[in-house]
Amino acid sequence: MLQVLACGAVVFPGLFFAFRRILPSVFRQWSDADVVLVSERLVSSIHAVMATTAGVLVVSSCRGNVINDRHWLATYFVIWYGVPYMTYDIYAMYLSHYYRFQVKGHEEYKQHSLRTVNSFVRREFLLVLHHIALLTILLPVTLFFRKDQGDFFIGCLFLTELSTPFVSLGKILIQLSLQDCRLHKVNGGMVLLTFFMCRIALFPYMYWVYGCHYGVPLYSVPFHLPLSTNLGNTCILAPQVYWFVLLCRKGFRLYNRSQCRQDTSPTSAVMDNAKGE
Repeated sequence: MLQVLACGAVVFPGLFFAFRRILPSVFRQWSDADVVLVSERLVSSIHAVMATTAGVLVVSSCRGNVINDRHWLATYFVIWYGVPYMTYDIYAMYLSHYYRFQVKGHEEYKQHSLRTVNSFVRREFLLVLHHIALLTILLPVTLFFRKDQGDFFIGCLFLTELSTPFVSLGKILIQLSLQDCRLHKVNGGMVLLTFFMCRIALFPYMYWVYGCHYGVPLYSVPFHLPLSTNLGNTCILAPQVYWFVLLCRKGFRLYNRSQCRQDTSPTSAVMDNAKGE
């Protein structure tokens, strides 16, 4: 019974439902789209903290022998929390998309339909594909094709979630109209740092660790791995690079906007003083 209650299939939808009930009583001016967006972000952050914690435990436990050392979380976290969360998150993202366009007054969003689902898939294709790929690739690999090896690397993949709480915090701060505060700027730097370290640099690091274990130089590691392993890593890494570029562009735009505000504020002050005189 406790295992059923602790399962992600209950935990994540339950938290999402709870946040959707609690937030409107605190922020009465928020629309359904606002409530769903923040609820989704909060649940994502909770899952990310769990996944990162599991990753740290697995990696620290298996670093002695990165191929053969075992830790039970490498398998059971994927089964009990990883798969349920990815499945739930597709639904939560759809709800966020649906209410966002409903608030904007789109006629086809008066009720759920195949048209709204199709619109969601087209607009969020890369995210949906990313989730489905993890469900159809990571799960079978974790359960059936590893031959009880490589728990260290599964733990490393858990660590990719470290950036998620910072991404979520940024969206929540914008929702609270705090995008100009210092916390938002500091958080933006943490988003870029953690995203690059844990979603991009992590992959060369895993290849380097594998090479150290077998005494193979880094540039030769891809040739010592099965083609399917290299293709799988490439499929996971490619969207991360794309999203990182988008984050850098967004950060650059925000930086330029803040600089423009700083440049225009003294001029505005002078004009106001001139008008007063």
